[in-house]
Amino acid sequence: MKNIVVLTGAGVSAESGISTFRDANGLWEGHDIMEVASPIGWNNNPELVLDFYNKRRSQLSTVVPNEAHKALVTLEKKYHVTIITQNVDDLHERAGSSNIIHLHGELLKVRSQFDQDLVLDWKDDLNIGDLCEHNQQLRPHIVWFGEDVPMMDNAITITEKADIVIIIGTSMQVYPAAGLLSYASSNTDIYFIDPKPAIEPKSNLTVLSEKATTGVPKIVENLLQ
Repeated sequence: MKNIVVLTGAGVSAESGISTFRDANGLWEGHDIMEVASPIGWNNNPELVLDFYNKRRSQLSTVVPNEAHKALVTLEKKYHVTIITQNVDDLHERAGSSNIIHLHGELLKVRSQFDQDLVLDWKDDLNIGDLCEHNQQLRPHIVWFGEDVPMMDNAITITEKADIVIIIGTSMQVYPAAGLLSYASSNTDIYFIDPKPAIEPKSNLTVLSEKATTGVPKIVENLLQ
């Protein structure tokens, strides 16, 4: 069974109604990125950070997987599929995909300030005073700017074994995720789905200038034939 690695970014979730990570002026939902997505922001104003992610968590409960998420699940009929996502939502899981690596953390989990390996499922608001078993404050289980990406080595190992790579809803400009493609074999078939692709097709690279909800089902149908 061939291995497919799917790299997904904000463009996939955006079609379900989730705000993309940041807009053209560098703001995320009106906040400077470093205020809500950095250790410095957390140390300076943890209440603001918690409120920000509480609102993101609440919004997540109002959206559902779209046709792109659903189409990827059907690939598992014929291939071993691993989804490596930069998204922190659970839409791939809810759609039914089996193997998902979250590079940037998960919105529905929290972790201890004291022990980053102490991770808990969390669907409600997280507040100051919510403590782990070590009596330390819990924080969002999100990889912030300036922090290590714990799942990166695992993602690299899987990408190295890929027969096919599908890139959806990401410009592949944000590192370290953008560097993943360099670990794929030179003869790996690559599909790039984006409404405004910044790359040109070549021998092993197929570019589909479409949004995820229309482009992904087309690629999936082709691969299942």
